Amino acid sequence: MSLIAKDGQRTQKPQRNAAIHKSNAWSIALTGIVAILCLVIWQLTGMLSVLMVGVLTLSVVFCLIQFIRGRTWNTTAEANAEQDHISSERRYSSAHTASYDYLSWNLLYEQLPMSAVLTRADGVIVTINKAFRDHIGLSFNYNGLTWAELLEDRYLSPLMDAINNVSSERIDMQLELTAYHKEGVRQDWLARLVPCPVGFSTQNDYVIVYLQDTNSNRHMAEKIHYMSYYDDMTGLPNRRMFMQRLEESARMNTTVPTSLAVVYMDLDRFKRINDTFGSDFGDMLLMLIAERLLRVMTENDMLARMEGDEFACFMTHVASPAEAAERVEALMSAMEEPFVLNEVPVHVTMSVGVFLSGANGATLDSAVMMVKQADTALSRVKEKGKNGYLFYAPEMNNRPLERLTLEHEMRKALSEGQFQLYYQPQVDMRSKRIVGVEALVRWMHPERGVISPGEFIPLAEENGFIVALGEWVLAEACYQNKRWQTEGLPHIPVSVNLSVRQFEQHNLTKTVEKVLAFTGLLPRYLDLEITESMTLDVSRATHVLNELKEMGVGISIDDFGTGYSSLHYLKNFPIQRLKIDRSFVRDLQQDPNDAAIVSAIIALGHTMNMQVIAEGVENSDQLQFLQDHACDEIQGYFFSPPLPVESFEVMLRKQIA
Repeated sequence: MSLIAKDGQRTQKPQRNAAIHKSNAWSIALTGIVAILCLVIWQLTGMLSVLMVGVLTLSVVFCLIQFIRGRTWNTTAEANAEQDHISSERRYSSAHTASYDYLSWNLLYEQLPMSAVLTRADGVIVTINKAFRDHIGLSFNYNGLTWAELLEDRYLSPLMDAINNVSSERIDMQLELTAYHKEGVRQDWLARLVPCPVGFSTQNDYVIVYLQDTNSNRHMAEKIHYMSYYDDMTGLPNRRMFMQRLEESARMNTTVPTSLAVVYMDLDRFKRINDTFGSDFGDMLLMLIAERLLRVMTENDMLARMEGDEFACFMTHVASPAEAAERVEALMSAMEEPFVLNEVPVHVTMSVGVFLSGANGATLDSAVMMVKQADTALSRVKEKGKNGYLFYAPEMNNRPLERLTLEHEMRKALSEGQFQLYYQPQVDMRSKRIVGVEALVRWMHPERGVISPGEFIPLAEENGFIVALGEWVLAEACYQNKRWQTEGLPHIPVSVNLSVRQFEQHNLTKTVEKVLAFTGLLPRYLDLEITESMTLDVSRATHVLNELKEMGVGISIDDFGTGYSSLHYLKNFPIQRLKIDRSFVRDLQQDPNDAAIVSAIIALGHTMNMQVIAEGVENSDQLQFLQDHACDEIQGYFFSPPLPVESFEVMLRKQIA
């Protein structure tokens, strides 16, 4: 980027000074030569004639005159240059004052902490404020800066179009740009373009471009992403990433003739080794094992540390059960050489369970089911004495029949009123008062008793029953909240979870609107919880969420940090609240990695002006950590478990007593 000064006169000053100094130097040199000649003649002849004295005197006088003349010339030139510069500044200021309010810019925008650029409708930059000069590395304002000097070429045309639209339509616009610092450092900007206030310029066609550096939030998101998806000790992918990648591979594997193998590994006698050598050596052993297992993996395989002393991998393009067995044996052979801990050789063995699609009638299922089936085979290995492997077979459990029975009974349960809502309070960290409640569905089976949601919700998601069940939960929660308000209890929002299938329904907003109208509940007392994966279809998610926002319904991101953790929806979607997943809160005091994730999520939420609530809070240590890091709300068994209607109502009445 080349920078030029407003006043060309200033660039000539060094040349004039150099000429003066050169002239003075020649005068002094000539006088010195004359003096030296006179001294030489005096030494040789012993006489100092009047002529030599005269010549020497004239030389000294000439040197003094030349020096005084040079000083006068320099002073006059400086005065003239300064006068020219002042005149140039006045002409510059006058010219700009004629087109825009120069004084208003200096008062309102020059010291604004946010970078601001004043530009004309044709894209010409008029002036920039101090924050922007600091942002791109300029030490002074100057006339002639262009967008082409700042931006990557591919962003120039969209920006020019946006400037023209903002100027002509007098609307606000926002877009992302990539630019470069004066030193060449890449900068990512979020640009917001607004028309200048009426009267700010004579033509009313100026646009102010506000620029915000997005790098800080992006780096925070990248840090959260790494801590969420990788094991801090071994550097391997963790369970969360493994499950997502396994799900993707399973979908891809349906189009190829080869099989997919899921291998679940558990170290035998690891607790004894850990107790004998200490946790530091136990951690070192886990890292060494991870390194050995990686050597056996191919580029199409994925190895992860699931938890504790458990590892898992999946292998793609497995041609036959024999090949799968050969590769599993290679994993076990990698453990044959002893590990050296504190100079003591230690032999480690593994128990391994294998799920192989197509083997023993096994078919590709969800990632959760494939891992569960591999784990079922692993349990059988342990029952038989450990240090071996088994392939999963359906006869290891009666899961298929149980699923069919459960599906039939689940549909019957809705019509017979077997489902009930339990309510778990959400508590403000400062006041310790209930400020919200989450509605959670429970199945009261007439024969089996209470059936956990973890048992029937995945099945309902799979067969589509979740849509009907979700609509019932929404209507029942809104009806109950309105009834509490009518009875004079505190007006608090009720949170309802939306499933992926519900969110994909084209009539979702109509359904919500209909339920609110039927129950009489105001929209601000309903909060819908979505998961990060629902926002992958950005255009549709934007449309649906904006419709819900316009209706007045609150939007929260549930289980934040366990999905794709993209900043895109946080920045562009109308989200008011983040819910930290209970898996991060559970081990806050034992796992520094989880503690770092939680503190980073809280900081990120507050940076984006969002409320942050932590779920799964079960003890005072977790509560203290969340208080220390300024979490807004908590939810969990430490305050209260999910309660039936009557019990929660009693809790609300105590609060207003």
